[in-house]
Amino acid sequence: MLSMLTASAQENKASWINNVKLSGYVLTRYKYSDPNSVKDNTFELRMARLALEGRIMNDFYWKTQIQFNGNTSSLGQSPRVVDLFVEWQKYKFARIKFGQFKRAFTFENPMNPIDQGFPSYAQNISALAGFNDRAGEHASNGRDIGVQLQGDVLPNAKGRSLVHYQVGVYNGQGINVTDVDNKKDVIGGLWVMPIEGMRLGAFGWEGTYARKGTWTDADGANHSGVRSLRQHRYAFSAEYAHNDWTLRSEYIHSTGYAFKQALGKTSDNLTDCNLGSLGNKAQGVYALVIAPVIPKTLHVKARYDMYQPSGDWSTAKTQYELGADYEFTRNMELSMVYSRVNDRSLEKHNYNKVEVAVDWRF
Repeated sequence: MLSMLTASAQENKASWINNVKLSGYVLTRYKYSDPNSVKDNTFELRMARLALEGRIMNDFYWKTQIQFNGNTSSLGQSPRVVDLFVEWQKYKFARIKFGQFKRAFTFENPMNPIDQGFPSYAQNISALAGFNDRAGEHASNGRDIGVQLQGDVLPNAKGRSLVHYQVGVYNGQGINVTDVDNKKDVIGGLWVMPIEGMRLGAFGWEGTYARKGTWTDADGANHSGVRSLRQHRYAFSAEYAHNDWTLRSEYIHSTGYAFKQALGKTSDNLTDCNLGSLGNKAQGVYALVIAPVIPKTLHVKARYDMYQPSGDWSTAKTQYELGADYEFTRNMELSMVYSRVNDRSLEKHNYNKVEVAVDWRF
């Protein structure tokens, strides 16, 4: 009887929690740049991540992921939780995710840093999708806390879905913090997949970013309390990824003011709620191609990456990038990228940048 009960308990446990997997990756880099003749020549331990994931009762997928930063302004920022969520996946056309995870905005945001193709995400993704957000939010790797509904619908004769949708409600404050103004961000996207490997999509973002502290308004009056900055953003995205070729482009436009200082760069408890000088508009676009020389092994790549933090050319930063990568195995990659940078906010607009990255995963 005891043997039967033990076997039954083990069987029930296996069906309750299964397919548990430990994984992770490491990003390292050498970087050289020479803006205004001030050289930056350094090796960097960019980050390491450890992830644990699995399933519960087959219908629920869960994941937790921790990030360790190698180069930070404050070592207190590391380690930190970046993912912690559970998703009900019983039906392909309607999946519900709850916890902390990627915002439902742009194609590039949810991509693994190695798979997106370049040593860093495009400027508009970093500034307008919640990595080092323009509004002043602490670095959040494109993530927030909330709930999301997503699904794939309209399968064709071969069973491949032609349409994907996703919509989420989030705190609007980034990772590992609670809501400040009790207002929520609503972010959604819709894309069509007319042929295999192609995605054409559009995204919208309506919400606020808030901070509690003090500020002086345009009339010179002093205020204290919670200050909420409205954020209105939209994006158009296109991608073709097939037979080891990748072509991708995304345009993002943002309307909304930003705080003068970004949280985390000066203080973990920043209470400065004054506005920055860039105004209430920003936009950016990138376009890239990654072409196989030796399929699944050697690639050449190019990217045009332009971002206007004030919505016009007066402060625009444009990067023209050429590079290559070599995959020793699926789990280890060497990549090299040269960039010619035109930054109109600098006295001398043009400078060079070289990045050599060694990344691996397990």
